[in-house]
Amino acid sequence: MKTITFVGNGNMALSIAKGLKDKYKIEVVGRDPKKLEQFEKNLGIRIDKHLLNGFDAEEKTILLCVKPANVEEVSLKISGRARVIFSVLAGTSVEKLRTNLNPHAVVRTMPNLAASVGKSITTLTGDEAFKNEAEELLGAIGKTLWLGSEKEIDIATALAGSGPAYLALIAEAFTDGAVKQGLKREDSMALMRGLFDGFGSLIQEIHPALLKDGVMSPGGTTAAGYSALEDGNVRSACINAVEKAYKKATEL
Repeated sequence: MKTITFVGNGNMALSIAKGLKDKYKIEVVGRDPKKLEQFEKNLGIRIDKHLLNGFDAEEKTILLCVKPANVEEVSLKISGRARVIFSVLAGTSVEKLRTNLNPHAVVRTMPNLAASVGKSITTLTGDEAFKNEAEELLGAIGKTLWLGSEKEIDIATALAGSGPAYLALIAEAFTDGAVKQGLKREDSMALMRGLFDGFGSLIQEIHPALLKDGVMSPGGTTAAGYSALEDGNVRSACINAVEKAYKKATEL
């Protein structure tokens, strides 16, 4: 069984590790022994745990999950030259990772939190010699999409990487809307979850515009509700959300 070394033990690292733990041996590198212990507990399996300061990355397969602002600091605390770094750091270029960490190869990846349930859509770019390995590794947590440039992965970060937060806002808002009209909270939550589950399957096969047209009958309830969304500039707000997130990714 191959070993994957996680450098960083935050929420994204845990989500990915949950998707990989049945197919790879997991080891985790972090600053705080207590947080490493909690990571192991949350993961539900025994893992090898190491402190960041003085860690030897020589010929390791690294999954880098630290904060983008901490790359320089992390580079000062580890030694050795990694075989390859698969980085999940938003907006952090291949060149910056090469300069600071000096691995043999770098692949940028952008999974999302659905990795923990094997449903991530993960974008990839970087050293093409590691394309197949990257697709196999990240394919263990969902679907993958190899992109041709770092600009494209920054845009993808704004859509698929940040997307769960946008959809969570929509889910909460619709649930609150039903509660406002008199439906019990638990029933509203059950309906929202069923809605998202069914929609997730439909959108795999049907264009969004066709889905909308299939539900919206003339003068009906959906048309009334859809008109309210348009009045609220929801479409424009969603487009702007991707733009703002993309710009932020390029600033990191």
